[in-house]
Amino acid sequence: MTVSATSPRARRVTAIGLLTAGLAALATGPVAGQERFELSSDHVAVYNLVGEVNVEPTSGSAVIVEVRRGGRDAGQLRIERGPLEGRETLRILYPGDAIRYRELSGGGHTTLRVRDDGTFGDHHGGRRDRWRDGRRVEIRGDGPGLEAYANLTIRVPAGQRIAVNLGVGAASLRNVHGQITVDAASAPVTATGSRGTLSIDVGSGTVSVTDAEGDVDLDTGSGSVNVNGVRGDILRVDTGSGSVIASRVAVATLDIDTGSGDIEVGASTADRIRLDTGSGSVVMDVASAPRSIEIDTGSGGVTLTIPASFGARVEIETGSGDIDVGFPVTVTRWERDHLVGTIGDGSGRLVIDTGSGSVRLKKRS
Repeated sequence: MTVSATSPRARRVTAIGLLTAGLAALATGPVAGQERFELSSDHVAVYNLVGEVNVEPTSGSAVIVEVRRGGRDAGQLRIERGPLEGRETLRILYPGDAIRYRELSGGGHTTLRVRDDGTFGDHHGGRRDRWRDGRRVEIRGDGPGLEAYANLTIRVPAGQRIAVNLGVGAASLRNVHGQITVDAASAPVTATGSRGTLSIDVGSGTVSVTDAEGDVDLDTGSGSVNVNGVRGDILRVDTGSGSVIASRVAVATLDIDTGSGDIEVGASTADRIRLDTGSGSVVMDVASAPRSIEIDTGSGGVTLTIPASFGARVEIETGSGDIDVGFPVTVTRWERDHLVGTIGDGSGRLVIDTGSGSVRLKKRS
């Protein structure tokens, strides 16, 4: 039977179809425009699997989260909020176990575990297997899957404690004051002008920190770390694979550890210095005399520039390489690959150990 486009029956069918489509759109939530959420708590956590996150200061007393969804399937995303483990949370929930994010270059992909409540990762509460519980979700740059993401702007009042959890995308923090934690599976993270404590933990991605005041703790499984200007008690950097470049650092304790990668520290001050790389060279310029320096490299040379006023008990050992000391040394033991002695008044401690590579001590002009 043929139904005319102008017949009453055709009009009823069309109306029903439009009504059904409208109800479906309402059920999946808004897909256009910006959604705004206000979180009033002294400890806030935000979770988003895919997208860009920008964290900025606000003069208000509450954390403001602005969400802009994107992608063909953006309407399927759900936003939930409420207290979890003593924190006020905002969570973007993605259905299914495959997500397509066009911003991922080439055939890039990331797999992580997501809990039913939309949380993932997150070392809060002492989770030992924080990336292993929950359903398995794969995020790819191409192929089948949910095509949706959420870009967030998070506005943070001064003194706020906040944890930002991101799966894949990018995160940027600018001039935020508080206790800030960023936890990402695969994303570059940049932070500028932070005040307070800053902790950044990235499974894969570069980390860049500029002009930070307060304790800073940076950890990346794979990716380089660049630090330019940190003032506080502690700067700790740990990377499984990736170089570390730091300058203008003024802290009590400087601790840098990389499984594979060079370490370069320029014009910095610290009372206690520990640099360790499994494979890579170490170059450091110490601007003022520290109390303790410990440098260890499995494979790579060491060049250390220190002030003329530096005094320490010295032990330098290299499995394969030369030792060149540009200071007067009171020698206790001297061999081609092993030096024990004293520089200056001997008040400090200097230990350098390299499995393969030369060691050079230079006097700072």
